[in-house]
Amino acid sequence: MDAGYITPFMQSTQNVFATMLQLQVQIGEPRVKTDRAASYDISGIIGMSGDVTGSVVLSFPTETAERVVSLFTGEEITKAHDDFADAVGELVNMIAGGAKGRFKDRKVSISCPSVVVGKDHVVSTQKDVPCIAIPCETDCGQFVIEISIQDRKPNETADAAAAASA
Repeated sequence: MDAGYITPFMQSTQNVFATMLQLQVQIGEPRVKTDRAASYDISGIIGMSGDVTGSVVLSFPTETAERVVSLFTGEEITKAHDDFADAVGELVNMIAGGAKGRFKDRKVSISCPSVVVGKDHVVSTQKDVPCIAIPCETDCGQFVIEISIQDRKPNETADAAAAASA
């Protein structure tokens, strides 16, 4: 994975949390994640396609997610609330959208987010693409951003263009 893809996610996370939640984020040292188990119990997942492909996961412990979502929505919301998953999905959407806007000369689309709520879930990523976990700390608790993306190979871009014009 291009190391230049990590910084946009760190910057976007800090920006989203500062502007939408008035919450500062301390970014820890990024590391290669070696297991497939989700880091925490709540995961917002969004796919990326185009010149860059893969996925981004925003993973929270339940307590942190409930605090963050409550700040985001302006009312106390627990994981049982109907809007809880939507709020987590919107946070990962804003982070991924902000990061993709910082990718120079790359055409990238992001998917609609999915949210998994539950202990011991697994988020599968492409086996040949490393996953970089970026630990984060806030006054609401800790969370992690997991990035598993890569540049699309030139022949894949040409194949996709040919298929679209056929």
